[in-house]
Amino acid sequence: MHQPRTALVPLRYLTLPGHGPEDVVADPGGRVLTGVADGRILRIDGLDDPSTARVACVGEIEGRPLGLELLPDGDLLVCDAEGALLRLDPEGGPGTVRVLTESAAGEPLRFCSNVVALPDGTVYFTVSNRVHPLRDWMGDIVEHTGTGRLLRLAPGAREAEVVLDGLQFANGIARGADDAFLVVAETGARRLTRFHLTGPRAGAAEPFVENLPGFPDNLWRAPDGPVWVALAGPRVPPLDLLHRAGPAVRRRAARAALRAPYRPSGTAGVLAVDDHGRTVAHLTRRRSGYRMVTSVCETGGRLVLGSLWEPGIAICEAPAVM
Repeated sequence: MHQPRTALVPLRYLTLPGHGPEDVVADPGGRVLTGVADGRILRIDGLDDPSTARVACVGEIEGRPLGLELLPDGDLLVCDAEGALLRLDPEGGPGTVRVLTESAAGEPLRFCSNVVALPDGTVYFTVSNRVHPLRDWMGDIVEHTGTGRLLRLAPGAREAEVVLDGLQFANGIARGADDAFLVVAETGARRLTRFHLTGPRAGAAEPFVENLPGFPDNLWRAPDGPVWVALAGPRVPPLDLLHRAGPAVRRRAARAALRAPYRPSGTAGVLAVDDHGRTVAHLTRRRSGYRMVTSVCETGGRLVLGSLWEPGIAICEAPAVM
């Protein structure tokens, strides 16, 4: 049963010295970290007042940072969309970026998207697809290639293994209750998938939440909280019909989509689901000035939104979630 929609109430907006804060994560001190298009990792402190907020560059990578994951020691895992999983020390100054892996199952990585780390040091991360690069992400959404992957990097390993294949634009990832499973966003299928880590179904996957009201992007889970899902755009019924067509038709449509100028929808949305896949909050705003919400995190009783499209972050009211 879906929770009724409520208004996504914006409180303030903070322009950043960089474009496209695609993922946002909050540290234990309430500071927010994000990566922008030129490769810098920014840390924002003082969200309550944009006029006095402090933005510091805590690192830089050569590629395009997407998904981020804070580790218990303060280091940051960074998904480089151009083909690597990285580890960065935000307190270490320049030159403190280490490559964890650039390959999976004997082939180079491409389009790394999001990442989580388990307490034993195992890292799971997604590759959105193996056909289209980040700049052509729309092509994969239209073509519906189903080449996304969930990968596992064991502690100390240099190459990742494929644990789940055939995903429709694999994107955000979050840990489930007691680390018994992972939740993976399949943007192109408008669904969340559950991948079991323990128990009799370990290694198996199943639908967790289907027929979402929009395209799920990055996921965020705070301790003892629900899984927050950023909705990068609302459902597009003609796209649902196109996905039922044959591969040749979808390929032609993808080529046409890549030639057309893209402008995101004016509807912004996020939702939260519990460990049973029930929607416990659904917030939307039509004619939003902040578009293409690709990430959401919760800190200090507020929701912080990130966007691949916008030059800053938005701070919104957080609802009471049971």
